[in-house]
Amino acid sequence: MHKVSLLAAGFLFLSFVALAQDEEPKKGFEREKLFIGGNFGLSFGDYSNINISPQLGYRFNRYLAAGMGINMQSISFTERDFSGNPVRKTSQGVAGLNAFGRIYPMQQIMLQVQPEMNYVWGKQKYFATPTQPSLEFKIDTKIIPSLLLGAGVVFPAGRGSFITSVFYDVLNNANSPYGKRPIVNVGYNVGLY
Repeated sequence: MHKVSLLAAGFLFLSFVALAQDEEPKKGFEREKLFIGGNFGLSFGDYSNINISPQLGYRFNRYLAAGMGINMQSISFTERDFSGNPVRKTSQGVAGLNAFGRIYPMQQIMLQVQPEMNYVWGKQKYFATPTQPSLEFKIDTKIIPSLLLGAGVVFPAGRGSFITSVFYDVLNNANSPYGKRPIVNVGYNVGLY
């Protein structure tokens, strides 16, 4: 799986280089190419997630953009037995940094690679049963790498764009805050100037 991840990351990098040479570059920094965006999410229930992850980026040309951001998440999920009774609840906090690179093969399509380093902490609670009392354990704090690869659809709106995207953490670290499932994001990017 790591060979596939490296191959995909290499392909995206070479695509960045090829597309970057399509337009005649202007000299110097152009502040009107800066944008802000990121993710803000709320979900509640057996899987709850509060996600505030702002990003700052730069649009090099119509095909390429890159930037960085911070991750802040509070995650909890409850596992239940066949009868629907809670068995275990895991609560995690996540704080981290990310960098991202985007390719826009068309104005409405986006491909993205996003390496991250996240500091993860938390606890697990096992609920009481008729034969055992409830137990609570602290989860070891760790710095967990992730490599999110994904694609999205871009909807221009005013000075910015709505983006709906799907990502997957190809590193599949057992302690990843993303688990082994697709991550669906909806966000908005807006130009700063």
